[in-house]
Amino acid sequence: MATSPNPTRNDFEALLNESLGGAEGGFEGRVVKGTVTAIENDFAMIDVGLKSEGRVALREFSMPGQKADLNVGDEVEVYVDRVENLNGEAVLSRDRARREAAWDKLEGEFAAGNRVDGVIFGRVKGGFTVDLGGAVAFLPGSQVDVRPVRDVGPLMDIAQPFQILKMDRRRGNIVVSRRAILEETRAEQRSGLILNSLKARSSKASSRTSPTMVRSLTWAASMACCTSPTSATSASTTRRK
Repeated sequence: MATSPNPTRNDFEALLNESLGGAEGGFEGRVVKGTVTAIENDFAMIDVGLKSEGRVALREFSMPGQKADLNVGDEVEVYVDRVENLNGEAVLSRDRARREAAWDKLEGEFAAGNRVDGVIFGRVKGGFTVDLGGAVAFLPGSQVDVRPVRDVGPLMDIAQPFQILKMDRRRGNIVVSRRAILEETRAEQRSGLILNSLKARSSKASSRTSPTMVRSLTWAASMACCTSPTSATSASTTRRK
C-alpha cells in the first residue's frame, strides 16, 4: 500500500487495518492486550502495539476499597477507544475492558442461575451500587437483608455473594439481591437441622419403628424445608406480573 512521505492519521489507521488482515474497525472498539511500560503521577503507560502508548489512571486497575496492584512489565487488557487523540496518545480504558469481559461472564452465570461475587461501593437513590468484577449493578434497599438495615457501612467494600434478579445488556442494567442469598442459606440451615434431628430420633427409636415410617418422616421434613422464603417471594412476584 503506497503512502505519502508524511502519512496522515487515516493513512496510519489504514496500515493498522491491513496488518490486522482487514479486521473491521481495526484496533478501535476492541479489547486488546498491552504491556505496562511506566507508572507515573497516578497513571500507567500502556503499550498495545500502536504508534504511541496510552495513559490509563491507576484507579482503573483497582477494586473498590483497594489499591492498584500493578507493576512495570505486567500484561493487561484494555479497551481501545481511539488510536490517537489530539495529543498523539492512544485513548485506552481498563474500566471498559473489565466491563466488556464482566458482562460476558455474568450473562452465563445469570442463565445458569448461579450466584456471583460483588462489592457494594456506593449509594444511589433507592439503594446501592455493586461492582461485579467490572460491571456495575443496582442493589435495591429492600434486597440488602431480610430485615431493614440502618447502617450498611460494614457491608461495603468487601467481597460477598449476590443473586442476579434481572439484567439488560442493551440498556446496561443489572439488578442484584443479597437478601435472596441470605434467605436461601437460612432455608438450607433449617432443613439441615431438622434432618439431623430426625436422624438422631430414628437412631434411638425402638426396633418396632417401621423403616418405611422413618423414611416418610424424613422425606416430609425435607420437602417442607426446601420451600424457602425466596421461592415464595418469586412466586408472588410472578403473580403480580
